[in-house]
Amino acid sequence: QVQLVESGGGLVQAGGSLRLSCAASGSLFNINTMGWYRQAPGKQRELVAAITSGGSTNYADSVKGRFTISRDNVKNTLYLQMNSLKPEDTALYYCNADQKGPIGSKYVYWGQGTQVTVSS
Repeated sequence: QVQLVESGGGLVQAGGSLRLSCAASGSLFNINTMGWYRQAPGKQRELVAAITSGGSTNYADSVKGRFTISRDNVKNTLYLQMNSLKPEDTALYYCNADQKGPIGSKYVYWGQGTQVTVSS
């Protein structure tokens, strides 16, 4: 089992910055991709950014050039640096991790979410 706990959300003005953190604990062996997702009211959850265990990253087009994902494998923590925030970035942000299981299976874990609100 893996536990994910997000922090760092809050209220910020448009153009401002926030850094989200996601602390992972538990059985962390074979954790592969970690990512940040977000869900705004009335909308589906969407991928914001992801990073593999090897450090490869991908981003949603809407955040490219503004957000940076990183992970510290020693501290078992995932980060999302968010700059030049826009009101449309307002959402509940979730941390996600997937873990290799036996015989080709995969486990997927989610945090409880942290709210990001960007005022205009």
